[in-house]
Amino acid sequence: MTLWAATVLGLCALIAVDFFIGRKPHDVSIKEAGTWTIVWIVLAVLFGIGLLIAGESQASGEFFAGFITEKSLSVDNLFVFILIMAKFSVPSHLQQRVLLFGVLIALVLRAIFIAAGAAVIANFSWVFYIFGAFLIYTAWKLVQEARAGDEEEDWEENRLLKSIEKKFGVSDRYEGTKLFIRKNGKKVMTPLMVVMLAIGTTDVLFAMDSIPAIFGLTQDPYIVFTANAFALMGLRQLYFLIGGLLKKLVHLSYGLSVILGFIGVKLVLHALHENGVHVPEISIPVSLGVICGVLIVTTITSLMANKKQAQLEAAEAGEGDIQKDSKDDKDSIKA
Repeated sequence: MTLWAATVLGLCALIAVDFFIGRKPHDVSIKEAGTWTIVWIVLAVLFGIGLLIAGESQASGEFFAGFITEKSLSVDNLFVFILIMAKFSVPSHLQQRVLLFGVLIALVLRAIFIAAGAAVIANFSWVFYIFGAFLIYTAWKLVQEARAGDEEEDWEENRLLKSIEKKFGVSDRYEGTKLFIRKNGKKVMTPLMVVMLAIGTTDVLFAMDSIPAIFGLTQDPYIVFTANAFALMGLRQLYFLIGGLLKKLVHLSYGLSVILGFIGVKLVLHALHENGVHVPEISIPVSLGVICGVLIVTTITSLMANKKQAQLEAAEAGEGDIQKDSKDDKDSIKA
C-alpha cells in the first residue's frame, strides 16, 4: 500500500506540473511537443530502470514490454482523437486542454478496468482463454480493417455521451476554457466539456484490447497500472508531435495485429500451462524482442511504402507534364 500511495502521489505531482505548464490555452509547437514527449519517455525509462535497481528484474522487463505495447496501441488511437477534434471543430489553442482532461478521465476509467481485471484473473484462471481468444480476434479484425481502409471512417458519438448531452444540454459555441455556462437560467455544458468526455470515454473502448494485451505480459496490477499511466500521460504531446505523420505509418495496423495476435497466443499457452498441460511458455525477454522487432519492421516498411508511393506520384506528374507540353506544341503548330 505504501508503494501504491507513493506511486499515485508521484503521478499526481507529474500531472500537476504538466497542467501548470500548459494551463494557458495556446497552440502547441513542434518543439514543445517534442520536448515533453522526450521527458515522458525518459521518465518511463527511469521508472523501469528503478525497478531493475530495486532488484525487480522480472517486473522491470514486464514494465518495458507493457509500456511499449500500450504506447504503440495509443499511437493507433490518435487517429480517432484527430477525428473527434475535427467532428467538434475544436479550436487549435484549446486542443491541448481537451487532451489533458480527456486523458485524465481515461486514466481513472482504466484504473477501474485494471482493478476489475486483476480481481477476475485472481479468481478465475480460465479467463486467460477468453482474453487470448479476444486478442486473436482483434488482431484478425485489425488486418481486415487495414485492408479495407476503415481508418478514414467518421467517428460517431457513443450512447453514454449522447445521454449526457441530452440530460444537461449543450451550448452552441465554445466559451474559452469554461466547461459549464448559464443559458436561460439553466446550467448547460459547453462543447469543450463534451469533447473532453468524448476523448475519455472513447479511450475506454480502446482499453478493451489494450488491458487484456498487457495482462498477457504481466499479471501484476501495479505494473499494468504504471505502464498504462506512463503510456497515456505522454499521449497529449505525442498527438501534436506526430499528428501529421500518422498517415505515413501505413503498416501500423498490421504491426499491431501481429503484436496482439502474439500476446493472444501467449495468453492461451499460459492458461494451458496453468491447467497442467505441458506447453512452452513465452518469456518476457522474448516478448519484448518480438514487440520491438515488429514495431521496427513496421516503421521501416511504412517508410519504404511511402517513398515508393511518392516516386510513383512524381513519375505520374512528370508524364502528365510531358503530355501537356506535347499538346501545347501541337496547338502552337496548328496556330
